[in-house]
Amino acid sequence: MEELLVEAEGAQQICLIKPLVKKNNIPIDLKLHSDIRAMERARFAHQVQEKRRLIKQYKMERERQQKLEEEEEIKRLRKELIPKAQLMPYFDRPFVPRRSKKQPTVPREPNGPSRLQHLPSSVEKVEALYHQRDS
Repeated sequence: MEELLVEAEGAQQICLIKPLVKKNNIPIDLKLHSDIRAMERARFAHQVQEKRRLIKQYKMERERQQKLEEEEEIKRLRKELIPKAQLMPYFDRPFVPRRSKKQPTVPREPNGPSRLQHLPSSVEKVEALYHQRDS
């Protein structure tokens, strides 16, 4: 800044003169990372929404196709399966079970010691109690 001595009405004054006014500056187009990230996130959210819509549409189409196939299957079965009458049982000859021609199985003793061999039989217990009461 320049200082100039200016004479006005006989008195000396010191004035500060402002520099020349600059042209209007054009603002710089700032691209903040948060703005870029917000745009990417919005694009991603739109893609996710589109995928979900497609999946939902696919499921509905699949269910509709399955329902149509089931209806066609039911129609086909109704045409093929003609009800037939059941044969009447013979009541004049009642069913009499016949004896089997196979030989019955023969029981055999188990292999190895059994639990009952180590325990006294119930008859022995009763006799022991009877003898104890008498004495």
